[in-house]
Amino acid sequence: MIQRQVYRMPQAGSIKNLKLQTEDLAPPLAGEVGVQVNAIGLNFADIFAMQGLYSATPKGSFIPGLEFSGEIISVGTGVTEWKVGDKVMGATKFGGYVSHLNIHHRYVIPLPAGWTFEEGAGFLVQGLTAYYALTELGNLQPGMTVLIHSAAGGVGILANRICKKIGAYTIGTVGQANKINFLQEQEAYDALILRDNNFCQNLLNALGDRPLRLIMECIGGEILMQGWKAMAPMGRMVVYGNASFSSHNAKPNYPRLIWKFLRRPKIDPLRLPTQNKSLMGFNLIYLYEQTDLMHQMLNGLQALELKPQHIGHVYHFNQMQEAIHLFQRGKTIGKVVVKPAE
Repeated sequence: MIQRQVYRMPQAGSIKNLKLQTEDLAPPLAGEVGVQVNAIGLNFADIFAMQGLYSATPKGSFIPGLEFSGEIISVGTGVTEWKVGDKVMGATKFGGYVSHLNIHHRYVIPLPAGWTFEEGAGFLVQGLTAYYALTELGNLQPGMTVLIHSAAGGVGILANRICKKIGAYTIGTVGQANKINFLQEQEAYDALILRDNNFCQNLLNALGDRPLRLIMECIGGEILMQGWKAMAPMGRMVVYGNASFSSHNAKPNYPRLIWKFLRRPKIDPLRLPTQNKSLMGFNLIYLYEQTDLMHQMLNGLQALELKPQHIGHVYHFNQMQEAIHLFQRGKTIGKVVVKPAE
């Protein structure tokens, strides 16, 4: 039995209820490994879960967090492929905001040689999200034109790199002008657009004669509808998030959410055959139990040999609230990582 530091929510509702506390952690069960967590990756799903806006959120008390990296410190019976001292990165269905954890051995993989723990904590969830959306749902092909929203975020950066490996033409969008400078210097987007009042026309200008075949949609609202209208016949829109429903506060602004919900875009399924367009949605957490499929996707992702995720912000464990608040405001570039004390 060891003691660990955890950030726990008594129940979903307000991020202010997230509290750091000490808990006992039993030895790993059969088939599990014990991991000392050295880095934790933040995701928008964490925010929505803590605010009670995520359908997969556990009932009652829970620990947020979906991805981590660290070092194996104990091995349960029946586990033969891991040993104490191995460096790993992993995904968990909540429970990641901790200094130590036990997890089934199939939900950790080796930390690639030369990668830091921070880079390892920023890869799995967003990498698998981008890969599954683009290749499985989006049917990504060479020469295809792809619109990637939140282009400077973790999913956006990895999505662009995947597209470039396949040979696609990418148009990235951002909500703040300073992010364009970063992307122009660091990432090989073919075109970049600021999501301002001229977004629709700027998108059409960026497309020119190119048919828009695939959209990585995570914004929602008017932006979603403008992208839908610009998308060419036989195009596919993959929805994996809805940033327009996010809040900068600890708890949701329900009157604002209701107003946005009532004014949300409405796409009539009866018109889809005539428009010859596809609208798809998915949530990576529902693939968590499909372990074989996750490993299949992961093998395909790793075969692309992408460079590690861009780590834009690193916080100490006791700065968790600050890291979350920065993440909420949409001012981040790349991945936000929190590090427990080593």
